[in-house]
Order: sequence, then C-alpha cells, then structure tokens
Amino acid sequence: MKPIACRGESLSLSQKISRLGERLREPAWRKYGATLLGGKIAGVAVTLAIMSVVTTLFFAKVFAADSTVKAADVVNPVNTAWTLVAAFLVFGMQVGFTMLEAGFCRSRETVNVLMECIVDTCLCGILFYAIGFAFMFSHGNGFIGYHWFFLQGAPDTYETTGVAFLAVWIFQFAFADTCSTITSGAMIGRTGFVGDLLYSICVSGFIYPIIGHWAWGPDGFLATMGSTGFFLPNLGTGFHDFAGSTVVHTIGGFVALAGAIVLGPRLGRKFKRDGGGPMLPHDLTIAASGGLLLWFGWYGFNPGSTLSAMDFVGIGRVATNTTLAACAAGLTAMMYAYTLSKKWDVGFTVNGFLAGLVAITCPCYWVSPTGAILLGGVAGVVVCLGVELLEWLRIDDPIGAVPVHGLCGIWGTWSLGFFACGKYGATGPVAPDNSAPLAGLFYGGGWTLLKAQIIGSTIITVATFAVSLLVMYLVNLTGTLRVSEEGELYGLDLHEHGISAYPEYVISSIGAPAGMPKEQTVHGEARETVSKFSTLSASGD
Repeated sequence: MKPIACRGESLSLSQKISRLGERLREPAWRKYGATLLGGKIAGVAVTLAIMSVVTTLFFAKVFAADSTVKAADVVNPVNTAWTLVAAFLVFGMQVGFTMLEAGFCRSRETVNVLMECIVDTCLCGILFYAIGFAFMFSHGNGFIGYHWFFLQGAPDTYETTGVAFLAVWIFQFAFADTCSTITSGAMIGRTGFVGDLLYSICVSGFIYPIIGHWAWGPDGFLATMGSTGFFLPNLGTGFHDFAGSTVVHTIGGFVALAGAIVLGPRLGRKFKRDGGGPMLPHDLTIAASGGLLLWFGWYGFNPGSTLSAMDFVGIGRVATNTTLAACAAGLTAMMYAYTLSKKWDVGFTVNGFLAGLVAITCPCYWVSPTGAILLGGVAGVVVCLGVELLEWLRIDDPIGAVPVHGLCGIWGTWSLGFFACGKYGATGPVAPDNSAPLAGLFYGGGWTLLKAQIIGSTIITVATFAVSLLVMYLVNLTGTLRVSEEGELYGLDLHEHGISAYPEYVISSIGAPAGMPKEQTVHGEARETVSKFSTLSASGD
C-alpha cells in the first residue's frame, strides 16, 4: 500500500474520486477499506442494541390485563425515582418527631415516647397496606374508596401520574405515619401503651384515610366540589391542599386535641391561671435537633407532593417557599414569646418554624416567595396564641401538637385563599399546567377560593374532632387509655416498659411544676434518702 504524501493543499472533488479509484485497485487499500467499513457497521449495531436495552429497561410500556396500551400504563422512571427519594425523606421525619417528643417530655417517660413512635410506624404500615390506601386513594364515591384492599388488583401506575403504583404507596404511607405520630404528641406522659395501640388503629386505619379521601381521593366530594353535578356546584372551585396542611396536619392535630381532652392533664400539672406553669422539658438539645430534622424532611413532604421531577420550576418554587415560611415563622414566634416572658425561648422558636412549615404545606405550590414569608410570619404568632389558649383552657399538650399542627394547619389552608398569586395551576407528569391558575383575595381572585378553603377546612376539622372524641371516649371505657395514678407517678418508662432511658443516672423530679407537693413527686423519697446520706457523710458517721 503506497503512502499518500501530504501536499499542504486540499484536493478537488475530481482529484478525490481519482485517488479513491487508484486505492481501490490496490489489494492492501481494499482490505483496509473493508475493515474500516465493517467496524463502522459494528459500531452502529452496538449503539442500536444499547439504545434498545435502555429503552426496554427504563421507558418500556407496561401492559394492563387487556392488550390495549393506555397512557396511564407507561411508567415514568424519573418521576418514580423522585417520588421514592421524597418518600424516604418524609419517612426520615419519624426520627425528628421521635426526638422532638422525647426532648419535650419528662425523662421518666422517654422510653414510652420512643416505643409509641416506633410501634405506631409499624402498625400504620400494615394498616395502610391492608385498608388505609384503599379507603383513601382508590376509586369509590365521594366519601370512601373501596378498591385495592391489600394492594390487590392495583395497576402498575397510579392514575395519570406515570409514577409506579407502589412508589406512590410508600410515599403516602410516610404521610399517614406522620399523621399518626402527631396524635401521640399531645398525649404523652399519661397514656397507656395498650390504649395507644387501640386509638392508633382507628387513626391510621380509618380516621385519616377515610376523611383524607374527601380531599385527596380521585372522586372525593371536596376535591370535586364546585363542579357541575357535585357538591356545591355553584361555588366554582374545589378544595385545594397541595401537601397536607389540612389532610395530614389538621387531622392529626385535632385527633390529638380530642385525646388530650379525654385524658385530662398529667398529675401535678398546674396551669398558669391556677398559679402553676408548664412542666419542664428534660432535653432541649434533642428537641431542637428533632425539629431541624423535621425541617429537612419537609423537603420531601412538600416538593415531593408534585410526584413529578419534570416540573422543574414547580419543585424549586415549593422548596423555596417552604424554607422562607419556616424562617419567618421561627423569627415571629421567638419575638412574640419574648413579649410574654422577656426571655429568648428556644421551645417557642422550634415550634414556631414548625408552625411555618405546617402552614406553607397547603399553599406551597401556588404562592410567591413573598406570600410564603407573610403567611409564615402569621403562623409564628398563631402558634404562640394557640399555646396560651390551651393553657387558659387547662388542656395539657406537652409538645404543642394542637397549636402547631391543628391551628396552623387551619391557617395554612385558609391562607391559600389570600395569597395564591394567580400564576400557577397544577403540576403534571411532564410539565405544569398553568392554564387555570389559582388567585387569592390579595391577588384579584375575589372570595371564591377563600370560601372553598374555609368550607373544606371546616368540614374536615369538625368531622375529625367529633369522630376522634367518640373514639377516645370508647377507648377510655376499656380502661386502657390512661395509666393508673400509681403507674404515672412511678413513671411510664418503668411502669410500662421496665427500663429507664437513662439507667446510669438518678432521674430527679426537678421538672415538676412549681407548687407541686413534694410527696407527689416520683423521686421525693429517693431525694430524702440522698439528703440523709449526705448529712451523715458530712458529720463523719
């Protein structure tokens, strides 16, 4: 094969054709050309094979029982992965809830809090698999779903989301678990473990999923409200709750309120109007850390509710609004609490930013960053007022579950009717649909959206509270809801679980409220023994 010398100038087309002819007459060049052509053909074949495999694995169409392929049968791998990541973040909030409740409770009931949070999660998972998801998210009527029990007969994707069905299940299970855990927060320190199991079955298996179906079910009467042929057709719009200010937090908060009322306050709890004050938390380090973990988990709670990683602008806006509302609420709660005690209170500040997170959960998709700051700032004041209200009503809520989740859940739901900025409509599996944006009162939308939000919030709040009171009274009749006086004074950890959270240390009753008689404290006798021993040691006896 003769080499071709480089001449430093380009060849014309006729010269190139002539050169090609000369080369093809030489055996060595023909062999080289055949090798080159074969390599290119093999490369193209390998590339096509790889594309075929990738398409089959990640973008394949999933066929239903019949041979007809529908749009809803196509699994979107990106959105499914996004939903799973969000589900894991939301589930991680259980660590935050556990730490928050454990930090705000007394040391002698810490193990009880840990055990209740863990077992509530396990119980919720089984119930949501068996009946909860079916009641809440399957097709049925305006009040309850009645398909997919035990996840049987379910499609491969959920509705038109393109998200794999079981990915949606795990995401919604994490939400249901959050609601159940909220409930226990107002009831710590005096609830029997068997009683906790009984009411948790009712909350996770029936109250949350059935009432939640009204707003989030595919045919719930609040979700379809305002449409022709449905509930309140003349209203013109349905009830909106993007990530659960009402469905998760208000339901959880008002179940907690019902439980706190039926249980009554902890022994020795004297309220301000009676000359006492709140029982002191035993570990604010754990409580504050738990609150921050909840904030982190909220980035799955709110942005994940798009069920779509393809709504790039939407998930960024939701995450930003979530952050700003929490920041504003933490600051306003801190400042309002300072006017009450002239101290910079960490407990109020933690509950403040949690209140902002709860409030923004409903409107996070439809408001602007400025609106998020404003509604979050209001939530920080609402939670402080709520704590004072419960104190005046003599309702014992050790961690502030009712003000944070119940009251601020209501405010967040209503706030959409004020702050929806009129730019955003609905998220979607591929891109957002802003053809019918929501506009609140402050953005020229009038009263329509606000009325829908108030109606939906009120219906769910009243129904939840009424049913929960009935459930709590029925559980109380079994004698398992509240531990005995002896068991409560001894401490739930030792009485119910046989171990202290801090076995190496003497657990003192310094957390008892001022004015509590010494003989009513758990360790009064132990403190007297230590005092006598110290006196004898000092005297040399």
